[in-house]
Amino acid sequence: MSSAFMRIESQRIFISDCEGPISKNDNAFELASKFIPQGERLFTLISRYDDVLADVVKREGYKAGDTLKLILPFLKAYDVTNETMREYSSRNILLIPGAKEMLGFIRSFMQAFIVSTSYEQYMRALCETVNFPFENVYCTRLDLGKYKVSEEEKARLKQLRQEMIKLPIPEIPKNTQSLKDFPKKLQQTVERLDEIFWKDIDSMEIGKTLEEVNPVGGSEKAAAVKEIATKFKAHFQNVMYVGDSITDVEAFKLVRNGGGLTISFNGNNFAVREAEVAVLSENTVVTAVFADVFNRFGKAQVMNLIKEWKTSTIEKFSLYQPLEKCFLKLCRRKLPRVELVTSHNVEKLMRDSTAFRRSVRGEAIGRLG
Repeated sequence: MSSAFMRIESQRIFISDCEGPISKNDNAFELASKFIPQGERLFTLISRYDDVLADVVKREGYKAGDTLKLILPFLKAYDVTNETMREYSSRNILLIPGAKEMLGFIRSFMQAFIVSTSYEQYMRALCETVNFPFENVYCTRLDLGKYKVSEEEKARLKQLRQEMIKLPIPEIPKNTQSLKDFPKKLQQTVERLDEIFWKDIDSMEIGKTLEEVNPVGGSEKAAAVKEIATKFKAHFQNVMYVGDSITDVEAFKLVRNGGGLTISFNGNNFAVREAEVAVLSENTVVTAVFADVFNRFGKAQVMNLIKEWKTSTIEKFSLYQPLEKCFLKLCRRKLPRVELVTSHNVEKLMRDSTAFRRSVRGEAIGRLG
C-alpha cells in the first residue's frame, strides 16, 4: 500500500444524530400528530418558532431542539403518558434502509455513539430495533409522570392550541439578521408565541417542563461530543460526526473547528451550511464506507475519496470486506450523491439536499428544522 494510503494508528470515534441519518422518524412530530388534534400544524408552528429563537433571535438560555420541551404541555393536556410514548414509538420505528447494517459495520471496527434530541422512550425502542447499546446514546431524558396538569390547565392549553393553529407559520427570510427583517405579520406571530410560552404556560404548574426538561440539541449535542472525546482521550480531529438539522449545528462547528470530519446526511439548510460533506442517499450504508476510511486512514483520505467519488476509487481502499460487498451490491449501478461543500456550491446543495430530504422522509417531516 502506498504512503498516501498509510494507516494512521489512533482512537477514532463515530458519532451520529438519529432522526435523519439513521431513521426516517421525527418522533415528537409524530406523537403530536397522533395525540393532539391538528397536532401536525401545531408542532410545525412550534418547530419553526424554535428555528427563529435559535438561529435569529438567539434567545438567552434557548437552544435548537427545545421544541421537544415546548410541545410537552400539550401532550400532557391530551393525556399522553410515558407508556403511551413507549408503545407508540416501538410500533412506529421507520429506519433509513441499511441503518441496522451500517451501525453493525461501524461498531465492528470503531467506537460508535448516537447523540440525539429525541426522547429517551423513542431511543430505547430504536436501540432494541437496531441492536445498538443504549448506554452509547445521549438523548432527551424525560419522565412525563412527574409532571402534573390540572383540569383547568388542560382546558387553557386546549384553548391555546386552538389559537395557535390559526397563526401563520414563520419562514425565516433569506439573509435575515434580526426579527425586524420578518414581515410584520410573522413578527406578531413570534411575539404572541413568546407570550404563550414564556408567560402563560410558564406560570402554570405544567410550566415546570419548560424549566426542567433539557432537550439534547444545539449546545447540548456539542457538550455530548466533548464528553465522549474526553472519555476516550481523543482529539476532535479523530471524531466523525453525522447530522442533518439545526440541532447539529453546534456539534458540527465543534468537530469541524477541531479538525474532525463533519457530514450532512440528507440535511436541511442548517446542516449543509455547517458540514464539510453533503450526502444525498436513500441508503445509509454509505455512512459506514466513510467511517471505515476515516477510521483507518483519517480525514484527508475521506476527502480524497469524495473528490474521486466512483466505484474504482472505492475499491482501491480495500474496505472492511462485508461492508464493501454490501455497499457495492446496493450501489454499484448508481452511487449516492456525495459532494464536498464549498462556497461555490453550498446554495445549490442546500436546495438539492432539502428537496431530497423531503423525498426520503416525507414532505411534512422534511420541512422541519
